[in-house]
Amino acid sequence: MRTKAAVPIRLRSTLVLVLAALIGFLAFVWPLFVTPGAALDNASQGPLVFALLLPVVIVIVITELTSGSISPKALAMLGVVSALGTLTRPLGAGTAGIELVFFLLIIGGRVFGPGFGFLLGNTTLLVSALVTGGVGPWLPYQMLAAGFVGLGAALLPTLDGWREIALLCLWCIISAFAYGWLLDLAFWPFALGTGTDASYLAGASLQENLRRFVVFNVATSMGWNLMRAIVNVIAIALIGPAMLRILRRASRRAHFVD
Repeated sequence: MRTKAAVPIRLRSTLVLVLAALIGFLAFVWPLFVTPGAALDNASQGPLVFALLLPVVIVIVITELTSGSISPKALAMLGVVSALGTLTRPLGAGTAGIELVFFLLIIGGRVFGPGFGFLLGNTTLLVSALVTGGVGPWLPYQMLAAGFVGLGAALLPTLDGWREIALLCLWCIISAFAYGWLLDLAFWPFALGTGTDASYLAGASLQENLRRFVVFNVATSMGWNLMRAIVNVIAIALIGPAMLRILRRASRRAHFVD
């Protein structure tokens, strides 16, 4: 019996999610596309603009997804899985890339659907940030990126058994690196001073700033991204089958079925 999406996505919700994805993409990659003389041709302007814009985008998407389409059972399930993610986050607190929360985002999104996966990424990162004291201008970026990690897991092709686990492991690797790259890219312009080969150069060509970012990322974050991928792939391979069975059983009992 195939599980049904716990949070149904209507056409309008799809359009809102697509718009949020476009705005989020711009929020992350703006340093690569700024031209000399543009409004964002300043290391402080881009983060300020998007730090104010992203919370509004997230609120609009969450409001759209939950307006009349989320049942009390789905809301309760969201709370339970978000709480589990909040409990796992302090275990590593991001140390050396040990972030088991991605395991739950991928499994939860896979079982309960794209709308649930997006909400799960946002609520888990928000609550865990409040618990661990990780609130800052980076939080909206983390919430949006984590939301699309859960949503992406739900949109993967339907497979069974070990093939599904292998697919989820592959998505885990892709999303672990993409999450790290995007967050680094958004804040790279003011992470270093000027004058180094890895510094952001406002108004430089796409190729030049991309080269500089690769140098920065390899030197500072590649190990974290790799460990994030390894830890969560191991969790999916070892615990994933059991978690999928448990959550799908819970979904059927909650009548999230076709």
